[in-house]
Amino acid sequence: MTTASEPAWLGHARSLLGTREAAGAANSPTILGWAKLLGTKVLGMVYNADSVPWCGLFVANCLRAAGIDLSGMKVAVRAKEWATWGSNLSPLVLAPGAILVFDREGGGHVAFYVGEDRSYYHVLGGNQGDKVSIMRLEKSRCIARRWPRGVPVIGKPVKLTAGGVPVSSNEA
Repeated sequence: MTTASEPAWLGHARSLLGTREAAGAANSPTILGWAKLLGTKVLGMVYNADSVPWCGLFVANCLRAAGIDLSGMKVAVRAKEWATWGSNLSPLVLAPGAILVFDREGGGHVAFYVGEDRSYYHVLGGNQGDKVSIMRLEKSRCIARRWPRGVPVIGKPVKLTAGGVPVSSNEA
């Protein structure tokens, strides 16, 4: 559900909570449908299997659904490509919907900020446990905090408690 204090792309992301990869060699028609809509110009590659990391695909899909211009994004599938997209945000002015980029062994991860506790960012993202979910990622792993260029930041940092939200250590 979108509220007045969060951007449309985060509302769209919330509507996709629970979307899962297909088991085994099968592919999710929903996830492959996002790739088809975005195309190789945004994704930077032909995306044809949900076994390929899809956190960047999820973020691009949500932003596109909200009408955000993704031109300038060269390889949206690669999580760390998001570290230079849009405008930089200070950790002090994070707002729900901010795009957070994380380092992880073997690559990166990208997801939307929904809040934080003392040590973790709570993020809504794709390919978190092979589905769209909310998880907690260590703040020390965050390498970039971004917002779509030219779009006003709405909201402010959201302080949360752990509240049963699982901690992730590797989103591959």
